[in-house]
Amino acid sequence: MASLAFRSLRNPVRRALLALALPLVAGAAFAQAWPSKPITLVVPFPPGGPTDVASRIVAQKMSLALKQNIVIDNRSGASGTVGAATAARAPADGYTFVMLATPTLLASHLYGPTGGYDIFKSFTPVGSVYDLPIVLVVNPKSLPDVTSLQGLIAKAKAEGGKLNYTTAGAGSFGHLTTEQLKTIGKFDMQHVPYRGSAPAVTDLIGGQVPAMFSDLVAVIPHIRAGKLTAIAVGSAKRVSLLPDVKTVAEQGFPGFDATSWGGLLAPAGTPKDIVARMSAELKNALADKEVQDKLESVGSFAAYRTPEQTATRMRQDFDRWGKVIRDNHITNQ
Repeated sequence: MASLAFRSLRNPVRRALLALALPLVAGAAFAQAWPSKPITLVVPFPPGGPTDVASRIVAQKMSLALKQNIVIDNRSGASGTVGAATAARAPADGYTFVMLATPTLLASHLYGPTGGYDIFKSFTPVGSVYDLPIVLVVNPKSLPDVTSLQGLIAKAKAEGGKLNYTTAGAGSFGHLTTEQLKTIGKFDMQHVPYRGSAPAVTDLIGGQVPAMFSDLVAVIPHIRAGKLTAIAVGSAKRVSLLPDVKTVAEQGFPGFDATSWGGLLAPAGTPKDIVARMSAELKNALADKEVQDKLESVGSFAAYRTPEQTATRMRQDFDRWGKVIRDNHITNQ
């Protein structure tokens, strides 16, 4: 005699229902088991930079909650597009994520099509991680009388636009911010790009260049040491590390807000329940006071946003800074 289970499978309706149910059961079991092995977090910038440091601080906290190691894989090059391409090609199984930073978001405006992926179609946002304020600094020996943004603008106008400023590179966030500020403020300065923050800051301190719009991470130690003077911050609000330094908005440019940021992305197609779990653990990690303090100590600030909010910010910044790039004919050269 055939068993009851065997007989039930002869019913076409029951067979169809079973076929629909099995993937759901399997998916639920997979989600419950995740993560069953270490997770790779691709950081598309070199070790020691702001994206890398923030990634390591947050990954360490999240790994405790997930009970699995989160392994940092530094894949630097071409404004982060090398690492992003690596993550885009990875299986969408919840074991590979990538830390997006503003330069990578804007790379296609500067480089054209990037590595066979589309920043919006190839990834699923998990959540934003940190905000990275940028700060306008000057060498106090080169510009002893410049203590404010308006003072720098007056100096630039007095020199007929020949005053130099430096950044971490052509197309860097500091470059874009300065160019937008020049347009709004109707003044000119000459850009002297470097390949990275470290050499730019070194020559700024050495007096080879007098001014720079830099991420806070790269210059905060030198501000504290008195080697550089901070005269404005680009964010909408003052930053706690430099409470006495006025924002650009406070110095004659209402509404001005320029903040670089980082966010966690997953390859497109990653199961929604895994994305939701990862986002929840990210939110919990960024709510931790120790994590917040560690991030702040290096010049970045915990800033969780939901996947939907992160997607909106990606699109807004992509469009806003893309216009600045086009209007000013900025290239990566």
